[in-house]
Amino acid sequence: MFKFQIFNKKGSSIDQIGIQDIRSGIVKINNYKYFTIIQTSSINFQLKNESEQDNVIDIYEGFLNSLNFPIQILIRTREMDIDDYLGSINQKIKKEKNSIYLQNLKEYKNFVLELVSQNKILSKFFYVIIPIELDQGQEFNLVKKQLELRIELIQKNLKKLNIISFPLDSLAIIDLFYSFYNPIKAKIQPIILDQFNIQDTPISKKEKLNEDQRNSR
Repeated sequence: MFKFQIFNKKGSSIDQIGIQDIRSGIVKINNYKYFTIIQTSSINFQLKNESEQDNVIDIYEGFLNSLNFPIQILIRTREMDIDDYLGSINQKIKKEKNSIYLQNLKEYKNFVLELVSQNKILSKFFYVIIPIELDQGQEFNLVKKQLELRIELIQKNLKKLNIISFPLDSLAIIDLFYSFYNPIKAKIQPIILDQFNIQDTPISKKEKLNEDQRNSR
């Protein structure tokens, strides 16, 4: 569980967001309103032929019509930080003994550096926000159970579109808001798990989703 009440700086991003609590990947925004977030992969709609596009549209329309609760779809574009990637290339350069491979690595590194100096490297991230509002007096376990049912329904429909999805844990949600409201600071001072009292289980599908996103571009 993570409570935002520990932030008391006037005018902070926490005040603007209005979040009261985050627990088990569920955000509490007031006494009776909650939401959770799932991240999804994407599909190359423009690369599909007309018949495939029509099929995607039909499935997506059926998905929306099957919902009896509201959702919000968020598409976020972020500038990619390639420092770690360049660091891995430097490590390979240091270890490479073959002169031909070494030259190729150096040329590739120079190509990447030139590319990022002339263009911003952007990546898109896709989210579905799932809200719920309960009556007064209902317990958190009921909130969690009903949101899990909604997540299951959405994931089932997204799977028909060959879209991979997974619910964000508490740390991932905190990091998402942190990067929204502190984009520069988030690059140089990322959030780490040890800073918070969170026992969420890491999501094992994250690596699979990241791989799918790279392959879909």
